[in-house]
Parts: sequence; structure tokens; C-alpha cells
Amino acid sequence: MSKPKPIDYADASPPVRAVFDDIMTTRNVEDVNNFWKYLANDPVTLKRTWESLKEVMAPGALDPLVKEMIYVAVSVTNGCGYCIASHSASAAKAGMTPAQFGELMAVVGMANATNRLVNGYRVPIDLAFET
Repeated sequence: MSKPKPIDYADASPPVRAVFDDIMTTRNVEDVNNFWKYLANDPVTLKRTWESLKEVMAPGALDPLVKEMIYVAVSVTNGCGYCIASHSASAAKAGMTPAQFGELMAVVGMANATNRLVNGYRVPIDLAFET
């Protein structure tokens, strides 16, 4: 199979253009980023992913900055360079400071280290933590 190519707005089908239009309107941008252009190779996945992301990242019990910082943390743990860059930029736009980013990376690093130790030692969960 050949490597997928991005689909630009000018070459997009009407269903893809509809999603692109919603992304651009919602985010107040002139073009969609590469993630969406590549997902446009599968219009159903594009639409489903955009609708889900829009719902999950909308303001709610967690404010937008916290949601972006969580997204960065998970992306670091999963090793997704694209998502780290994208959501770090979004977090900075939402007000994340360099000091907050540094603390976030310290927490991510510590959580990954202790998670691996717990898994390696096969530590049972304390009864006090069971709910």
C-alpha cells in the first residue's frame, strides 16, 4: 500500500469540505492542520474523530487548559510527537506557562517511572485504595 497523501480543501469531497468548514469555523483558522488532511482519506473517520474531539475538548467540569495539559501528558506517554506539538501549542494558547509545562513533564516522568516499578514488582492494590 502506498503512503496516504493529505487532502487539501480544494481537492476535498463535499462531506470532507463540510468537516473542514466546521473545523475552521470552530477554531477560527484559515486552514485545517495536517492531522485532519490525512484523516480526510477516510471521510467517516474524519467526521467521527472531529465530532468526538469537539465534544470531549469542549469546556465542562475541566477547563480547556487542564484538558490540553492532560492531552499533552498522554501524548508524551504514548510518544506521539505530532500530538505533543499540537496540544502543547493549544495549551500555551490557553495560558500554560513554561513553569507549568516543566511541572507537567516532571509529573509525566514520575508517573511513568512509578507505573513501571509497580508493574515490574507486581504490587497488589492496597485495600484502602479499593472503592
